[in-house]
Amino acid sequence: MLSLLSGFKKFDRIILGILLLLLIFGLIVLFSASCQRQASTGKNFVLNQGIWIFLGLILVFMVSKTSYHSFLSVSYIIFAIHILFLILVLLMGKTALGAQRWISIGGIGFQPSEFVKVFTILALARMIGDNPSRLKTKTGLIGPFFIVLLPMALIFKQPDLGTAIVLLPIFLAMIWAGGIRLKYFWAIILSGLLSLPLFWSFLKDYQRDRLMVFINPNADPLGAGYTINQSKIAIGSGMLFGKGWLSGTQNQLNFLPERHTDFIFSVVGEEFGFMGTAVMLGLFLLLILRGLKIAELTKDVSGKLIVVGITTMLAFHVIINIGMTLGLMPVVGMPLPFISYGRSALIANLIAVGFLLNVQMNRTVF
Repeated sequence: MLSLLSGFKKFDRIILGILLLLLIFGLIVLFSASCQRQASTGKNFVLNQGIWIFLGLILVFMVSKTSYHSFLSVSYIIFAIHILFLILVLLMGKTALGAQRWISIGGIGFQPSEFVKVFTILALARMIGDNPSRLKTKTGLIGPFFIVLLPMALIFKQPDLGTAIVLLPIFLAMIWAGGIRLKYFWAIILSGLLSLPLFWSFLKDYQRDRLMVFINPNADPLGAGYTINQSKIAIGSGMLFGKGWLSGTQNQLNFLPERHTDFIFSVVGEEFGFMGTAVMLGLFLLLILRGLKIAELTKDVSGKLIVVGITTMLAFHVIINIGMTLGLMPVVGMPLPFISYGRSALIANLIAVGFLLNVQMNRTVF
């Protein structure tokens, strides 16, 4: 018991405090966002989310207490297993909302694409950390490219555009922190921009519709643009202090689709107003800044890259999710970390925080 308590004392209290506040706030918002659906389906979303939060926090403790070097030593194996899961998703996965993203093992369904982001970060951190000078040569970049492009291609095929896109800033942030030559870095950026026309040709029709609606939300107000318009109405109507918990009209009158998952920020804006969203965004900002501070204080290259990758992942999840609910970004299906309902995303993000704590305890000096 004493060793357990001493282990807790070593945790970064700032990160733990932020995490618990976000999780509690997420349950409060989820109750409002899901109460109508619970009445019609009988499914208790808050109870389910609470159970997985409890299990996820256990994983946070377990991951943080095992040296990240132990995870790095088997990172290629874990990465390969999740690549296999992604292949199985394409062959025998469950289809929902037009995408084939879920598989079931032992009666428990999960979304491998959520977990592969974390283990891609570990694989990249090991590859670059074992030989940082590889980023100084063209041939040395082949390995990191392969590590990222393989899961990206498989996830894009599902199709899951949002998750595939998030791997790009993770990759760019990690090779930047790893010391890549600037000419190679900007060459990668330029190559990506030039490949956008080819990227467009691979999109599904509904994905193209979403991108076109992003440019002009009124082009299809009852179709692809409906959710964006309703989301902006909900957020705008919240004004400064919101309409009050359980009192959002767009939410409670079922005008807003997917409000318990990808569009839960709309519920926050409507019921808690600008002040509520500002407090929530402040917590996310503190978490990101804390991650950057840990990266700055970490001397080990692999540990630094793990923190950079995870911090980038969480930051872009928040940016993309809130951006699409405000109509500032295309709708790509991206949950809000620790707030949106969803087992796989929740557990994967909690595991990611476990690695932040792990590196902080093992390779930083405060």
